Amino acid sequence: MKIKFNPNLRFQAEAISSITDIFEGQEVCRTNFTVAPLKRGEGWLDGLEQNDLGVGNRLRILPEDLLTNVQTIQLRNGLAPSEQLDGTNFTVEMETGTGKTYVYLRTIFELQRRYGFTKFIIVVPSIAIKEGVYKALQMTESHFCEHYHNQQYDYFVYDSQKLGQVRNFATSDYIQIMVINIDAFRKSFDDPDKEDKANIIHRPHDRMTGNKPIEFIQATNPIVIIDEPQSVATTPKSKNAIESLNPLCTLRYSATHVDRYNMMYRLDSVDAYERKLVKQIEVFGIDVEDSHNKAYVKLLRTDNKKSPITAQIELDVQQKDGTIKRTKKTIRSGDDLLEVSGGRSVYDGYIIGDIYCEPDNEYIDFTSNNQIVRLDQSVGGVDQDEYKRLQIRQTVEQHLDKELKLNSQGIKVLSLFFIDRVANYRGYDDAGNPIQGKYARIFEEEYQRAIQKPKYHPLFDEVDTATAVNGVHDGYFAIDKKKVAGASVEVYKESRGSGTTQADESAYSLIMKDKEKLLSFDSKLKFIFSHSALREGWDNPNVFQICTLNETTSTMKKRQEIGRGLRIAVNQDGDRVHGFDVNTLTVMANESYESFASQLQKEIEDEEGIRFGVVDKDLFASMPVTGPDGQPSYFGTQASRNLWDHLFETHYIDKNGKVQDSLRIDLKNNNVDLPPDAEPLRGQINATLRKVSGKLNIKNGADRSPVTLNKAVYLSPEFKALWERIKHRTTFRVDFDPKVLIQECADEMKTMVVGKARFRTSRVKLDIDRGGVTWDDASVRESTFTYGARDFQLPDIISYLQNETNLTRRTLVAILQKSGRLGDFANNPQKFVEQTASIVRHKMRTFIVDGIKYEKIGDSEYYAQELFRDHELFGYLSKNMLESEKSVYDYVVYDSDTEAELAKSFEKSDDVKVYAKLPGWFKIDTPLGSYNPDWAVLVDKDGEEHLYFVVESKGTLFSDDLRPAEKAKIDCGRKHFEALDTDVRFAVANNYDSFAQRVAQE
Repeated sequence: MKIKFNPNLRFQAEAISSITDIFEGQEVCRTNFTVAPLKRGEGWLDGLEQNDLGVGNRLRILPEDLLTNVQTIQLRNGLAPSEQLDGTNFTVEMETGTGKTYVYLRTIFELQRRYGFTKFIIVVPSIAIKEGVYKALQMTESHFCEHYHNQQYDYFVYDSQKLGQVRNFATSDYIQIMVINIDAFRKSFDDPDKEDKANIIHRPHDRMTGNKPIEFIQATNPIVIIDEPQSVATTPKSKNAIESLNPLCTLRYSATHVDRYNMMYRLDSVDAYERKLVKQIEVFGIDVEDSHNKAYVKLLRTDNKKSPITAQIELDVQQKDGTIKRTKKTIRSGDDLLEVSGGRSVYDGYIIGDIYCEPDNEYIDFTSNNQIVRLDQSVGGVDQDEYKRLQIRQTVEQHLDKELKLNSQGIKVLSLFFIDRVANYRGYDDAGNPIQGKYARIFEEEYQRAIQKPKYHPLFDEVDTATAVNGVHDGYFAIDKKKVAGASVEVYKESRGSGTTQADESAYSLIMKDKEKLLSFDSKLKFIFSHSALREGWDNPNVFQICTLNETTSTMKKRQEIGRGLRIAVNQDGDRVHGFDVNTLTVMANESYESFASQLQKEIEDEEGIRFGVVDKDLFASMPVTGPDGQPSYFGTQASRNLWDHLFETHYIDKNGKVQDSLRIDLKNNNVDLPPDAEPLRGQINATLRKVSGKLNIKNGADRSPVTLNKAVYLSPEFKALWERIKHRTTFRVDFDPKVLIQECADEMKTMVVGKARFRTSRVKLDIDRGGVTWDDASVRESTFTYGARDFQLPDIISYLQNETNLTRRTLVAILQKSGRLGDFANNPQKFVEQTASIVRHKMRTFIVDGIKYEKIGDSEYYAQELFRDHELFGYLSKNMLESEKSVYDYVVYDSDTEAELAKSFEKSDDVKVYAKLPGWFKIDTPLGSYNPDWAVLVDKDGEEHLYFVVESKGTLFSDDLRPAEKAKIDCGRKHFEALDTDVRFAVANNYDSFAQRVAQE
């Protein structure tokens, strides 16, 4: 099959005209001329002397006219206009997968058609991209011949052994396209004694009549196209090499520019996603649950910027409730992880020794064992082969699911695996015969397992499932030759990833030649394994799954990773099939989807200069408007900047353009304040601002506001009377029967489920807009898989439970023996002891509450009313504050919607005279920790008597729906106020109606 190219895509036409219109005003005729080598100091606008060396480009347009053209194009594209040309570098930014290579190749033909330019050089940074460009030239050959009426042109890859191609490049009078790697002409020496160190292109050569090949190139004034300039022209030596070509102008194409000279067109990742020009990204993240039986340590970073040297690690920390949570901690040399982890015995002996910070060699070690943890690596985690097996399983099943959906549409599904060690896919025996690596073996096992599922049977109606795996996967790696038993054998080898070696070239050549073949159903190959270093220069429109099987968390940039499969899919006719319903790229990440999305957003910000949640001054410049003469025009740069100033003055954005919550709120309410001249564009402006604004922040620090005392209430007799009844403190004691506790704990343990450790996969589609890389929580889909390995030692269960419950060893042994569940301890020791401790604590709560007795300490132990005055209180005006007239403060700071509704009702009710949201310092001691009730309320019943209430506001009135510890604390609070004997009622309410019913009962 052949991939078809659509010449009528609007965004590509915009990118092409953004370059060709630069030369508007150039005489529209054949402007080639015979050229001679340039003399230093002669300018490219002055014309050249005639000579018999070749035919070159001529430019006849004044620099000031070029600048005017450039500014007009930039305004049309909504870009900040260049104040001066600053050289003849022109930049086009296009997201990976949107046809960047096609655009600049088509631009070549348009420049020849409109202005007669014929000499073009495409400079690339690596073998990978060189092979990609050459393949694109081959694939588009018939397309361009048809579209440009068989316009004659030649293209070739520069080869220092074929200098005749350079001579032909210079002397031909039709389009010539040379593809050259920067390394082929970066080394140039003026010193005759060092001439043999220079690239051949810079050396005099007999076949070039004694001239240097570079002189033939220079004489043509070529238009230089740099593919991925951030990798080509970043060093002084590389920039000098580009200048040595004597370009008429330099066109720079990339998705991630470092230097943005004269930006002419921009189609960034957000634009491409919003216009559905690339695939939607779906992430499968994997988390490990209930696997805390070993001493897990991961090194996240080291820091020697100040003394002492520190490191950030991730480890399993025991929480106050006895559960284990994987937590980030900053440590220094000498820290004992036994203490850092909250006393977990598995970390006994893990005392931090050296923290080494040398770049690319960062690690930590320990004083009492030989383990070394390197940056981004971990010890004590799950078996990595089991982790990778799950990744492969999920990739295979996602692949087959998409085949069920897309095969009928003529779309072949491909999956790409990146691995960091070739031996993990294929090895060789002593005779040089290939043998399967572990990933190839796991893949075949999981593929055979998956295709046995009935839902996949339609895919294999005429296929023998016993042999279906044969030929569906293969590796694309660098190839090397070595001697085995006297014979020369080709073997796969590691690639350094530089893309400059001959072995690299063999890998890219192979995968490029098969690019179109892979798209055909005639090819059985569907699953591609390649080296993670070979990550640029190759992509395929029908890659729908990408799985990174690194030994550690992927260090490959997310944009490089997804870039291999962003292109819109093609069917068997070679036509693109558009729409996210077809075009979804599933990334099987070896990290959580939250981490993947966060890193992807950071890369987009760093590499594209996109500032999510920020209004740029030129954001509105390209909005179309109708001028006074009825002709279409643009809002313009100055008008856009005036609007930016207005947004800043109205506090919608800060001085850096960062969107504030006030703008998000007004956008939500459709009430944005705009200046009069912007009113006709309100719809467009609001739509643009919504894209930039993103989600409403949970809390905005700039919105933080102090809450002041409402002295009218604070000093009122009613509030003083209320406070007198609730201010005193109490003490408590507990009595219970240990034998009954033992029996009830053992009975409860008989019903507990001690599951093995689990992998949890989370699947979510990412949204990319000007607000950032986000997702809808409601769209997250999860699956769980058991991890059955027993690669851990059993801990001292009695000591652990004794620390957690404070019961005697004898009592705990009795509970475990009576439960009959000790046999499950080996399944998941940490989970077993957590659940056992939880059951024991739960039963203890019941015994505590049933047997607890509170007593008032005395008249001198109480919370003084003055504490309201002495403690500062803060809230967030747009988030959790309600204005109040009856409360002790001028605003009520609430913690939930239930509290907010109660506060509103207290304000409206004539029966409520005064009330207070009880501050955090008002605490009641309980055996389960301190308890802070929600409200103190004084109610006037029928205008005759005052009733005093302490109210606990909950979303439910059913005690069974409350957490056990929460319910127990509420019961303790009730008994506390009963012990005060001050005629205070204790009520639990989920709204004002339920509270009013409680009042009516008095």
